[in-house]
Amino acid sequence: MSEIVLVRHGETTWSASRRHTSYTDLELTPDGERQARALGGALGGVLGGRRFARVLTSPRRRALRTAQLAGLMIDRTDEDLVEWNYGEYEGRTTADIHDDHPDWNLWTDGCPGGESPEQVGQRVDRLLARVTPLLDQGSVALVGHAHCLRVVGARWIGLPPSGGGKLRLDTATISVLGHEHGRPVILRWNAG
Repeated sequence: MSEIVLVRHGETTWSASRRHTSYTDLELTPDGERQARALGGALGGVLGGRRFARVLTSPRRRALRTAQLAGLMIDRTDEDLVEWNYGEYEGRTTADIHDDHPDWNLWTDGCPGGESPEQVGQRVDRLLARVTPLLDQGSVALVGHAHCLRVVGARWIGLPPSGGGKLRLDTATISVLGHEHGRPVILRWNAG
């Protein structure tokens, strides 16, 4: 049965320090490159010898490099896979933001000068509308970023974008979306 396989990029200096990174186009750290190479074997296990019908990736270098090092053949980049636009919070940690705005919650408030949860949800819904028909041809890989992919997981199972706040996603992990009895389900989440 065909599945959507979500791949989060490997470690960057900002992901290691938990800084919000959307449009800042960072390279992987040496550890991130090692993580990305290790994903190749893990993806082989997930697919059980099958190949992806399509591989889509965010256009950001950290996602592209992860896909390449994992041995994936990229079909195209997709702007709807970019990370949540953090606007004025780009490069800041949640703890730092809480110093100025103690009640701030990305999943309900979004970011000043950036995207709201609803805007990210609309992007993800467009992406899923394009990807779901491709499942007739085989499994699809989506290589991207933590918060955006968390919204993909939430929207797949019918939750609002804010539901992604309940789905932790570490660097260089694999998650699998599929079906059970004809209903969309999360088959695997945050697997290393």
